[in-house]
Amino acid sequence: MIDVKETLSKSEERMEMAAMFLEEELSRIRAGRANVAILDGVRVESYGSRVPLNQVATVNCPDARTIAIKPWDRKQIRDIEKAIMDSDVGITPENNGEVIRLALPQPTEERRRDLVKQCNKIAEKAKVEVRNVRADVKDKLKKAIKDGLSEDNEKDAEAELQKLHDKYIKKLDELIEAKNKEIMTV
Repeated sequence: MIDVKETLSKSEERMEMAAMFLEEELSRIRAGRANVAILDGVRVESYGSRVPLNQVATVNCPDARTIAIKPWDRKQIRDIEKAIMDSDVGITPENNGEVIRLALPQPTEERRRDLVKQCNKIAEKAKVEVRNVRADVKDKLKKAIKDGLSEDNEKDAEAELQKLHDKYIKKLDELIEAKNKEIMTV
């Protein structure tokens, strides 16, 4: 017999994971303001292995349009520059021998609209995941009726599941709305 509370708890966990995925993906999209999170996916060749950039250098934002990268070992400046160029960040690094600077250009109106579309696609993936969780749990509840779960309990669980679904869809909508507003703000 199915444990309704545990099933709902697991479904909420999966929905929360979808929300976390969306937050993480949106943080990587640069909206004109400097944000060190856009470098999270950059891997640098360091002593024979590929490691995250923040494990070989200090990364910070001295102002709203610049990201500064100060390698702990000066010999790695070339490797860091190469890793940034090879990544999908899309910014050309400049170095003065000690610090690598990434100057973020002001995005054009067209680029902002493209970024909003990109964000909406990512948000739709997260929403689809939340809907899939709801569908999976609904199927489990339907099968549980055959295993002896009362229809009243199944209806109550379904209502609770719908509340969870609505809560997370609303959360995803709020996240995407905030990011779109950030992108479109000049």
